[in-house]
Amino acid sequence: MDCWTGVLKVPLAPSSTSYCRVAVSLCLSTASKTLAVPSANAIFFNGDRAEGTKNPVIERLSDLQKIAQILVSKLGGCVNAYVIEAPVFNGPFAVYKDFIPSVNRYGEPKSYNPVGFPASNSTVSVLLNCLKEAKKVIPRREQESLTDSVSFNQPKTYILGFSKGGTVLNQLVAELGSLEVKSHMKPQPASGEFSNVEEDTQIIPTTKEGLLNSISEIHYLDVGLNSAGAYITNHDVIERISKRLMQGAPGIRFVLHGTPRQWCDSNRVLIRNEKDKLVHLLESESRRSGGKLQVSEKFYFGDRPPSLQMHFEIIEDMDVR
Repeated sequence: MDCWTGVLKVPLAPSSTSYCRVAVSLCLSTASKTLAVPSANAIFFNGDRAEGTKNPVIERLSDLQKIAQILVSKLGGCVNAYVIEAPVFNGPFAVYKDFIPSVNRYGEPKSYNPVGFPASNSTVSVLLNCLKEAKKVIPRREQESLTDSVSFNQPKTYILGFSKGGTVLNQLVAELGSLEVKSHMKPQPASGEFSNVEEDTQIIPTTKEGLLNSISEIHYLDVGLNSAGAYITNHDVIERISKRLMQGAPGIRFVLHGTPRQWCDSNRVLIRNEKDKLVHLLESESRRSGGKLQVSEKFYFGDRPPSLQMHFEIIEDMDVR
């Protein structure tokens, strides 16, 4: 399947003064060159900027478009990729204030509070605005109709958080735990005509409920902070997610990817402690949910001393199977 790629600058909301840079890779129908409905949407939240390293590996894996290419190569050609950069930076520090209202000026969260669903609402807004901007850029002949490729199964969503981007995953997990179980079976349209809203709904989730209920995989990529909160460790949140699954919500898989840079840092033992606690909570609830909640850990570069380069290399080496 062909794809259209680009780096867009999109507002977080129609009246917002906050903008995100987002690298996108969107599926196109090979025959008609129209926007195609993907099998899944991969949403990647990036971390702090690594400035002045003069390391070609780090520079290459800091490029948003390169990350989007890696996601598509690993997850399959029928996946749309969105690589989101924080809307605000304080020097090199990514600050996801619109997604996590409690963060301080360094982007470190005080808590993960689901009230108002800020992360899911902001993510949906970014996706909608990306699609809107992409349609302006894609040549007219490439975006006339979705009728050739439309699918009536909503695409799955994979969310990935790299380094500080993992804080957005934690916020989304907190919001998922507070969401009621609802059916999201979408009725088949009566005709071949689709409005812009209906087209968008086929390609991306357009509501916070649609986004949260479509999440099937959550990948933590070498996340870490200089404070608490690198991993969510709230037992009530994980228990509520497990209960949702037992009540009929689709299964979900957590994968924690790490390197010695984060998991073996003697000066930040809290990172590993939080990781171990989250794994324990997920494993306990996995048994209760009959396996609908899955968890796995993957450790990379264990034979090498910790380095900033390996922290970025995990993006390219991550095993998403």
